[in-house]
Amino acid sequence: MASPTVSECSKMLHDKGLTIAFAESASAGRLSSEFALTTHSGGCLKGGLVCYDACVKEDILHISPELIERYTAESAEVTREMAMKLKTIIPSDIQVAITGLTTPGGSETAEKPVGTMFVHILIQDRPVSLRRLYTGQPEQIILNTIDEVAETIMNELHFEVVESEV
Repeated sequence: MASPTVSECSKMLHDKGLTIAFAESASAGRLSSEFALTTHSGGCLKGGLVCYDACVKEDILHISPELIERYTAESAEVTREMAMKLKTIIPSDIQVAITGLTTPGGSETAEKPVGTMFVHILIQDRPVSLRRLYTGQPEQIILNTIDEVAETIMNELHFEVVESEV
């Protein structure tokens, strides 16, 4: 069963006639799966790509190896590029990319410890970037990130409506 936040987001996307696609590294498909478990998934979910290893980011999404080497596979810069490239692979109204560090052994540093998650969302080409630090076990880090993604999308879509009414 999807979280209530993801279910609410899926309904909002469905009601607005918007579609969504995902490029997932750290979450390894869990975000797509959560959306797939909602009642309205058939009307909004276009698909997802799991690109856990850097070679998938390079070979499928065509992320420059130099960009990955310069910033690491788990970075705001690579996450933004993943969202941009996803648009060409899975056309949708909203693209979401996630990278991050849920366990030791990646590119963690004192400035980017385990629990650091990067999200880049394109809502009809309008970018929204998040960098968050979560604590807890890997699954909890991912679930927190997923709920934050859904909440951010709903807030941004609500903001669009309010802004257009002004």
